[in-house]
Amino acid sequence: MNILLVRPDGIGDEILCLPVASALRRLLPKARIAFLSSQSAAPILCHHPDVDEVLTVSGQEPFAELVALFRRGFDAAIFLKPFRRLMLAAFVGRVPIRVATGYRWYSLLANRRVYQHRRDFSKHESEYNLGLLTGLGLNPGPPVRPALVLTDAERQWAQATLGGLSRRRAVLHPGGFAARRWRGEHYWALAHRLVDEGLGVILTGNAAEREQFYSEAARAEELGKGILDLMGRLSVRELMAVIGASHVVVSGATGPAHVAAALGVATVSLFDPRRNNLPIRWGPLGRGVVLKPDVPTCEKCIYEACPYWDCLDRITADQVTDRVRQVVDQAEGITVLHV
Repeated sequence: MNILLVRPDGIGDEILCLPVASALRRLLPKARIAFLSSQSAAPILCHHPDVDEVLTVSGQEPFAELVALFRRGFDAAIFLKPFRRLMLAAFVGRVPIRVATGYRWYSLLANRRVYQHRRDFSKHESEYNLGLLTGLGLNPGPPVRPALVLTDAERQWAQATLGGLSRRRAVLHPGGFAARRWRGEHYWALAHRLVDEGLGVILTGNAAEREQFYSEAARAEELGKGILDLMGRLSVRELMAVIGASHVVVSGATGPAHVAAALGVATVSLFDPRRNNLPIRWGPLGRGVVLKPDVPTCEKCIYEACPYWDCLDRITADQVTDRVRQVVDQAEGITVLHV
């Protein structure tokens, strides 16, 4: 079969789809597996042994171009997220087997519908994704940990770039524009505590996230010895290489945490209490800890109107330092801690 996995989405979302490609490789070893990705996330899929081809969309393509994409000889398209326009293009393009979830009105565009209640948040996203393989009559079994691939040249580049830091390294990723985030001043305090613990610290994020971090951490311009600011300076593959050369990543519920888990690097992830952000569904599949503030779970963020608006800021830099120390020495397993 010539199978297209469809999920042009964020980096973390696409990483949690990789167990589907691995299950297909195991169950249908002669199948050709393609992945339809967003342009921004596509580099993470390079060199993956279970993905034969990566196609990309920007979201701005004319509809006829999308139809032509689906007419490239695919026997099946599995919509790991039901993007309506793409499902319509596959329908018009007459892809013989079109697998998608079954509860939306446009699920009629699929001819193999799998009825999942993802809104109950009872499973991990990777398990929901694997469940769609029942639409091909397959029993995928439990998910395996997603794995990303770095080249030797990328690993050598990272070692050279980080050579001035301690060999024990922590990546701090202050970015993310979710409803709640741990503020820049906390990351600033954490960075200096980790340096005092003998770790080298690398700051990552895009240019906009760097600007926000520096606006919140008033003294951040005085980084000091042992801290390397690479915010706004890395491509996706370079970010992967930096993470792969480190021992732990501290971040919110965002893509770099999933990159770390998929590279076998420990994570300390700070999750806000929104129900649609529960770690049972979105936690990184690797070793480390998830920190959640000890406040009630909320349906959605109502910002300053919420009495727990400072939810993530209740987690202190000292508490995160303790968890970093723990996971750097810890063998494996994810633990959710309320602090």
